Amino acid sequence: MSSPLLLSYDTEPHPIASPTLAALLSRWLPRQRWFAHRERAVTGVSVTAATELAPDVFHLLVRVEQTGLPQDSACYQLLLGAVTDLPPRLQGCLLGRMEGSHGQDLLVYDALYDPRATILLLDRIRRGGVMGALRFESFPRSAVPAGLMPRVLDAEQSNTSIVYGDEVILKLFRRVQPGINPDLEIPGVLARHGYTRVPPPVAWFHTSQPFWGTLGVVQPFLRGATDGWTLALQSALAQGDFSGHARELGRATGELHVALAESFPVREPAAEHHTRLADQMTHRLLHAAATVPALRSHVPGLREVFIKLATADGGLHLQRIHGDLHLGQVLRADDQWHVVDFEGEPAKPLAERRADRSPIHDIAGMLRSFDYAAHIEKAARPEWATRCRRAFCDGYGATGLFDPQDIPVLLHAHEADRAVYEVLYEATHRPDWITVPLRAVARLARHH
Repeated sequence: MSSPLLLSYDTEPHPIASPTLAALLSRWLPRQRWFAHRERAVTGVSVTAATELAPDVFHLLVRVEQTGLPQDSACYQLLLGAVTDLPPRLQGCLLGRMEGSHGQDLLVYDALYDPRATILLLDRIRRGGVMGALRFESFPRSAVPAGLMPRVLDAEQSNTSIVYGDEVILKLFRRVQPGINPDLEIPGVLARHGYTRVPPPVAWFHTSQPFWGTLGVVQPFLRGATDGWTLALQSALAQGDFSGHARELGRATGELHVALAESFPVREPAAEHHTRLADQMTHRLLHAAATVPALRSHVPGLREVFIKLATADGGLHLQRIHGDLHLGQVLRADDQWHVVDFEGEPAKPLAERRADRSPIHDIAGMLRSFDYAAHIEKAARPEWATRCRRAFCDGYGATGLFDPQDIPVLLHAHEADRAVYEVLYEATHRPDWITVPLRAVARLARHH
């Protein structure tokens, strides 16, 4: 049977066969939470790889061009359905209408919300092998259960996660880049190391066209887990004592960094490392201040923070880290913390996300997260954040390779850099939240 979408399935990149489908995607993609640079106009969409999973379900990799960005700057993974009759429960997933290869009127929709399509996808991963440009693999002796009903997690995130029968979770990387994704690489290595706080990958799949790139990872689902952000926010609002959990989380983070240092190469920083790092932080500050006027009055104080970093003595080793650690990336289950989502910041190049960095980067991210939980509501609770931050550092110092409180200049600079990133992020995505990082920036700029 020929494809209703007129898509070819050879191994060569090809322009999208239907201008109508390209137009639908150009309108639909910028409205998705996981689409990068939503503020920039889409100027071109083309299919670079297409695989027919069923006569009316298609796995696509699409190249998107946007104003002011390099051509071929972004590749996205889609699972689309094309049917003549769409059930009412899927009406909210509709991209639009287009004419099929036989002249029929087709309804094109996001099939990741269609249980029939996602069951088909997991079954294909479970069976392994090759299908078009897709290759499905699993760890030896691991098994993905069959016959599990799927549900898409509705949490705000840069990818799409599907839970199957509360047994396994499939994370699909919406934005795909060449190479192995850290969210497959690091948990796989840690599983072999014996670190048990990270759910191990049991299966995954990747594409061979238009490049080799990780598409999705299947891991055990932690039943009954609650994310750290929810727990911390509840505690902050109730003015509860979260310091015990924070200390335990610090210990878990220290253990994580030790396991990563033992599993991946570790290197000493170059003599000019702090100077280069301070220059990079200053560059990010000036870029953010040019975009967000409210940040400009704090530039002099923050520059002093980064100058102190440039002249700081000593330095920490560089190693693989989590890369985007905060309370939303940890889960509480079975009376212990688990660490998830090692992808890093999806907007950054994959090589940068896989690069060695100082562990202080992760620590600063978590400390900033405590500050968010304490200030996200109208009634600020800075003393709650102070207790949590101190407890986290105490816990980290007990199990990690150093005590964060012994290197205040480095910690201060990394927190300031993180807060500047948060100001720019909130200005772009959540303007109502921008006062939280701006308040932190003011504090960090004053106490330099």
